[in-house]
Order: sequence, then C-alpha cells, then structure tokens
Amino acid sequence: MQIEAAVSREGAAFPEITTLEIEAPRAGEVLVRIVACGICHTDLGAHSGRGVGVPKPIVLGHEGAGVVERVGAGVARLAPGDHVVLSGSSCGACPSCRRNLPSYCEEMLPRNFGGLRSDRTSALSAQGERIFGHFFGQSSFAQYAIASERTAVKVPQDVPLELLAPLGCGVITGVGSILNSLKVKPGDTLAVFGTGGVGLSAVMAARLAGAARIIAVDLNPVRLALARELGATDTLDARAGDPVRAIRELTGRGVDFSFNTTLAPEVFTQALDCLAMCGTAGFVTAPRGEWKPAMFGMLAGGRKLQGILGGDAAPQLVIPLIIEYFRQGRLPFDRLIRRYPFKHIAEAFRDMEHGATIKPVLEMHP
Repeated sequence: MQIEAAVSREGAAFPEITTLEIEAPRAGEVLVRIVACGICHTDLGAHSGRGVGVPKPIVLGHEGAGVVERVGAGVARLAPGDHVVLSGSSCGACPSCRRNLPSYCEEMLPRNFGGLRSDRTSALSAQGERIFGHFFGQSSFAQYAIASERTAVKVPQDVPLELLAPLGCGVITGVGSILNSLKVKPGDTLAVFGTGGVGLSAVMAARLAGAARIIAVDLNPVRLALARELGATDTLDARAGDPVRAIRELTGRGVDFSFNTTLAPEVFTQALDCLAMCGTAGFVTAPRGEWKPAMFGMLAGGRKLQGILGGDAAPQLVIPLIIEYFRQGRLPFDRLIRRYPFKHIAEAFRDMEHGATIKPVLEMHP
C-alpha cells in the first residue's frame, strides 16, 4: 500500500514527506496505523549524522503510537483495532532479553540503527528504490509502520494515543532510570541535570518514589519553573554560579544520586562532583567531546558512574504502569507535550533543536 512518510536524506535540513510503498506484515509482524509520534533528540542526531550513524535514505521516528490494522502469521497477542505504543527492537532470546532488559539486547545496534530487518530486507520502498526503515523496529515518522509483535505494547483505549506516543522512549527512559536503574527510595536525594523530556520525567518519577530532595539544574528558567511544578524541591540556574557548590550547600553533603541528560562534558564532571559518599551518577547519553572522570575521586568516595539505556525497563511491563500512574494524576507527562500536524515536521524539528518545545508530538491524521 502507499503511505506518506518523512524521509531523511543526506544533506537535507529536515526530513521530507513523500509517498512510499510499505509491505504487508510478515510472520510475527503487525501493520500499525500511526496516530502520533514523538520526536526525540536521537531522531535529530540520526537525521543530522551526529551520534550513532544510520544508513540513508531512511524513515526515522521511534516514539510511535497507533492502531493495529493487520497482523502477520503467528501473531497471537494483538488483533486489528488494538491500540499500541511502539518501543525499541530486541531479539527476545539473548541473556539480556531473557532478564527483561531489552535495551541491552546483544543485537541492539543492528536492530535499532541498521535500517533493515534481521534478514537484511526493508518494508519500505519508493518506486523501486529501497528506503531504509525499521528504525528502533518501527520507523514511525509515517502514516503506517511495520513492527514486530514483541515491540508493540497494547494500551488502554481510554487514553488518547497523542498523549501516549512519548512513552516508547523519552518518558520510559526518565521514569525507568529513577525507579529501575537508580532505585531511588523514600528519603533519598537527587540532582537532575537537564530538564527536557527525559529529565522532567525523572523529576516526576523521583517525586513518585518519595525522594526527599529533588534538585533540577538547567539554563532555561521556563523549564526550571515547570520542573518545580512537577516535583522538584529546588531549582538551580547553571548560569548563576557553580551548581556543585550550590547542591552541596542545599544538602550539606551532596546528593545520593545524580541523573545527567545532557551532552556537555563539564556537566558529566558536575554530576560526579555533586555526589555524597557512595553516590551514583546515572547518564543516558555520551558526552559530546572529550571527557574523563576523576578516577581518584570516584575511588576515594566509593562513587559510581552508571550508563542507562531505555531506563533499564521492559516496555511491556513498564508502559502500562506509567499509564496507570498518569490516570491517578501522579505522573502528568502530558505537561511536556506540544502537538504538531505531520506536515509541520520541519517546524517541530526546529523547535526542539532550539529548545522552544520540550516534547514535540506529530499527529499523523489530524
């Protein structure tokens, strides 16, 4: 069938919407009518060539939410009409997948960034030209997407899919990092560096976990104000002075945990230096530029540096939990979202690059 999709090509400033052909779902796959798709910084980096490389031309998008239209042979858990949130691709058979840690699947890189199925085929084409797809197992900057049954999470139909799209990556990363990875407990203290979608999701999760002190650090006063509304007990404008000194003055000893969502090498240093003894610094992206931790400070303080992908979360288990917290009013991730018609994808990309919006969500069929 023919669909409209946003294709990233070499040298293009933004993805361009064009007509493609999409295959029918194969065994174990589903065809999903995408209702909405969030935009993540990983999409921006993949389009521009920063970070992990992807082949081009490719359809990006990895925070898709929609309705199952067709199912392939062998699909038993999903049926046409089901509402789903799409998550990243994983094999389901390696040791990490068997421990419910799909973000650390041994096939993570080729499955999510390789642009093809495991058998080296793509479901997308344009007049005979192969278009790479299957980005994070979905390529949901499109009206329709092919996904595996394993990576499509069935969700309740009483919550709008336009709100649920960011759960597949940004929100689950922030929430999972606090609850699953760092295991923040009542009474713990936390500093969150960067108050974008992932950082603010972490702030909400820390409040949910009962953290005694949640310190949000950023350069943007509007986002800092929102962080306080969402649960931060303290906010620090990083331009106003040394955040490490300020954190230690607020807590008297440093924080039990820090959570860094930024690319800045100096922030990686701050996230370690603000820790109390035996504290843990979690991070979700690599520094843009050279950076080395102060090993003696980590050794002498018993401090840990912990990399986190996808919030160490199993989407099939955690996404329904996040939705339930949202229904209870305890995790208002809808406060992060700004909606854009699909045809305005360039504007949405630009706004996210410039920090004008926290979580852009494209509506495919407004």
